[in-house]
This record gives sequence, structure tokens and C-alpha cells, in this order.
Amino acid sequence: MILDRIEHGDQYARLQPRFAQAFKFLRRPDLASLSDGVHEIEGTQIYATVGKFPGRRRDEAKLEAHRRYVDIQYLVAGREEMGWKSRRLCSVYDGAYNAEKDVEKFGDSPDAWVALEPGVFALFFPHDAHAPLVGQGELHKVVVKIALD
Repeated sequence: MILDRIEHGDQYARLQPRFAQAFKFLRRPDLASLSDGVHEIEGTQIYATVGKFPGRRRDEAKLEAHRRYVDIQYLVAGREEMGWKSRRLCSVYDGAYNAEKDVEKFGDSPDAWVALEPGVFALFFPHDAHAPLVGQGELHKVVVKIALD
């Protein structure tokens, strides 16, 4: 997991060639006014999901992990906490892996919590289980999905 400010995003392009396009999208001046839903950046290789979601309590948040995509979760408005746990330490499976949605969920408790505010992103690799959308009120988020293949 990486937690940083959006202005430092270009530093991570060396980790994965597609990160440059993802961070370019997140710096769009019209990002806050994009419609909810999926926005193609580079086909299914890089795309973004934009949405406004009600915040939930920590005990309502489920850890999830992905196998084929890296997540860059960026908060446009609100204040969010996200739980984290190493995927290899998760042992309470909450259903089978859903290949179509590239998600598996866990009933384990996070080992750590990080706070996001507007301008901050969290980058999650497949080995990072994460519990998003913890907060009060409405959370306006953009999640960029970057394929690993």
C-alpha cells in the first residue's frame, strides 16, 4: 500500500508503466464534476469508477482484495478511513473470488487504518486487502483500476 498526495503521483510511474496515465487522469481539472460511473482511460487496461457513496462505520467495512488490478483510490470530497491488512494474513474468507468483478472479500479485521482527505490517494496492490468507505456523510471518490497484465 502507498499513501501519498496526488502531486507526488508521477514518482510512482516507475513502478508500473500504466501509472502515468492513471495519475494524469486523477489530475484532470474537471475531475470533481465527472458523472458517476465508469470512465475509460485505456480500455479495460486502465479505467476509473467515479461515485458518491455514504460513509460507513469501521465494523461495517469488509476487507477486499483484487488479483488482476491495482487500485488507486482518490478522495475528491469528504474524509475517509481505509482499513489495511496483508492479504496473505487474511484467513476468514467471505465468499469465493468473483473473477468477473476481480474481488474477493474477507471477514478479518484490518491491522491498520489510514485517513484520506481530498488530494490524498491510496494505492493498493493485489497483496493489499483494504476496507474502503469508512467515514461520515457522503464520500466522493474516484477509483482508478490498472491491469497488471
